[in-house]
Amino acid sequence: MTALFLRDLKLSIRAGGGALIGVLFFLTVVAVIPFGVGPDLKLLSRIGPAIVWIGALLANLLGLDRLFQAERDDGSLDLMLMQETPLVLTVLLKCFAHWTATSLPLVIASPLLGLFMNMDETGIGATMLTLFVGSPAITFIGAVGAAVAVALPRGGLLVSILVLPLTIPVLIFGVSATYAAVEEPAPFLPPFLILIALTLFFAVIGPAAAALALRYTSD
Repeated sequence: MTALFLRDLKLSIRAGGGALIGVLFFLTVVAVIPFGVGPDLKLLSRIGPAIVWIGALLANLLGLDRLFQAERDDGSLDLMLMQETPLVLTVLLKCFAHWTATSLPLVIASPLLGLFMNMDETGIGATMLTLFVGSPAITFIGAVGAAVAVALPRGGLLVSILVLPLTIPVLIFGVSATYAAVEEPAPFLPPFLILIALTLFFAVIGPAAAALALRYTSD
């Protein structure tokens, strides 16, 4: 299991630029927003958490189509289906490796973009915490889309179309928890706990559904 995790971690970093491409895309999306809304620092501070979350969500979608593509190309996907290790566990490890290589750098880069959006320390900390808790759910959801589209020659767009609507609840509660931490009367704990529950729910459902999709596409 450790060898599989390290192998997928290396593949996620090497494929298409890996974490660097995701972080650069994240920076680009957030950096162009002030040019569109103008130099209003209060407005930037107010919309900052939502913009950082949207940028992280879009950056997460970049490499999802390659989650199982390398195994499909070199034939190791058939070995994964025939091995003694449960396929669900293998998919779960691949999701963790993909999250570590692509989403974790976005979480680490989010404080810099929070400063760029004129967010205070509380807003930056809440955004970083909610991204750390909620971004794995995006990976688990994306694993299902990647498994469905793995047999298609150009499945990248299809993965985004399948995954994006399902990630809306994660985006809503991630932004809501961040705003609740910044605005004193609003309670932070309820939306944050719902965000954790969504991540745990998709951690169970996502790998199982992806494993079923992989078996179906291989038949």
